[in-house]
Formats: sequence, C-alpha cells, structure tokens
Amino acid sequence: MSRILAFDSGIGGLGVVARLRTLLPAVPIDYLADTAVFPYGEQPDALLRERIVRLLGHAITRLKPDVVVIACNTASTLALDSLRAAYAVPFVGCVPPIKWAADHTRTGTIGLLATRATVRRPYLHDLQMRFAPACTLLAHGARHLADMGEAAFRQIPPDPERLKAELAGLFGQPGGEHIDVVGIGCTHYTFVLDAMRALGPADVTWLDPAPAVARQAARMLATCSFPLRETMPARAEQVLFTAMPADLDALLPGLGHMGYDASNIGFFDEDEAEAPRKMTAP
Repeated sequence: MSRILAFDSGIGGLGVVARLRTLLPAVPIDYLADTAVFPYGEQPDALLRERIVRLLGHAITRLKPDVVVIACNTASTLALDSLRAAYAVPFVGCVPPIKWAADHTRTGTIGLLATRATVRRPYLHDLQMRFAPACTLLAHGARHLADMGEAAFRQIPPDPERLKAELAGLFGQPGGEHIDVVGIGCTHYTFVLDAMRALGPADVTWLDPAPAVARQAARMLATCSFPLRETMPARAEQVLFTAMPADLDALLPGLGHMGYDASNIGFFDEDEAEAPRKMTAP
C-alpha cells in the first residue's frame, strides 16, 4: 500500500488532504504541521528554507512516504527546489495559480491573495512573466487570513470587518475594480473561501489550487512502484505537530472529519532522526 505525507505550517494543507481523500480513499495520509514557527509568511527566508529541508528529511526517515505533498505556498515557493535536490522521494508543491487565473480572466486584471512572504518573493514575478505576461497582476500580502483560516477550521467564523479589510487590501488597489479572477495563494485560505466569496465583489471567480494539487499527487503516486510495501506492517495514519496546539480539543472535530483518529495525534520531535541525504537523482 502506498503512503502520502502532507506538510504545511498549520492546518491549511488539510484542504488538500480532503481532496486526496476523495481521489484516493484507500491511501493512508500522514500529516505534519510545523506549528512551532507558524505563520510561515512572517519568517525569514533563510531560516525557513533550512528548517523545511531539515524537518522534511526527518519526517521522510520516520514516516517513509512514497510521495510528499508540500501543501503550503510559502514552503513550496521557497524550498521546493532544495527539497527535490536533497531527497529522492517525489514532491508535489503548491504554487500561486497565476496561469489558471490568466486562462480565465476576461478583463486582463487578475488578483492574488497570499502571505506577505509569497507576494514579495521573485518567484511570483517569475510566474507572471512565464504564464501571464499580458495580464496585470495585483497581489495582496494578507497577514491575518491564515489566522482566520485556522480559526474557521475550529468552527470559529471570520469576523466580517476584519475579512473586509483584507479584501480591501486587494480590491482597493489602483485598478482593483477590474479584477475578475482571484487566485488563492495560501492553503489556509481554503477554509474562509466561502466567506470571501460572500463579502467580495460580485462576478469574481475565485480559484482554489487544492483540487489541482491533489490530482497531481494522485498522478505522481500512480507512477510509483512499491515492491516492499506488501511485506511491511500496516501503520495507522498520524497527525503530528512540531508544537502541540494549546487548543487541541478544538481541532479534534475537524481532524476527525478528515478521517484522523485522536489516538494518533501527537508531537513530532524534530531531532529524533537524522535526515537521509539523496545520493542519486530520482
């Protein structure tokens, strides 16, 4: 039996997990949340890159996934190349849906809501130059949307005024009235997407990459072979945190809805295993 590891700084990647459950209902999915340094969008690039590569190496050693889904835009745009260079396991990343937005716009003006780190990185400019050179891209680094997504997963709806303020950071920019497609550049925002649709301008198309990321993971998993898996003992899926949430009880209903057993939720010791370095190209 094949196995997937999904990774994010918090609960945002669980939106991708939900899609994977639909596509691959029999495949075990371990989940690792780097809550010790959440939110990623507020951390220095150099610190994050080194940390992500080291942490995922330890997780690969311990959990032995066949595919790793980096269900985090910040981690993907910053560390995906480094991860692929370091480890032989296949990685699926999650990047801002610029090409998708360019394919759907009628006005030629597309919007992106993402973390401040994703918005400021050259990676975003490169995506636009490659996939949407004829479009005007307006982006907003939304500091509070990830927190709202975390709260929404805990069944706490976003405050409408705070959400309106974040949306105004995008649509209130010069030319923002022409935006007709908005891409979601942080997986946490999946959990407040319905609220953003309700409060945002009418006739705007909202793009959530989670389904596309899940489809790519399923395609990649289908290309893998697992000659040793049949002889390995079955292991329960795990949800692991690098810092245990103080309000874990509030997370349990959502995690249960995602198919996780409360008895298999715990702390991930970052230093318990040495990361295997890749010796040959995948």
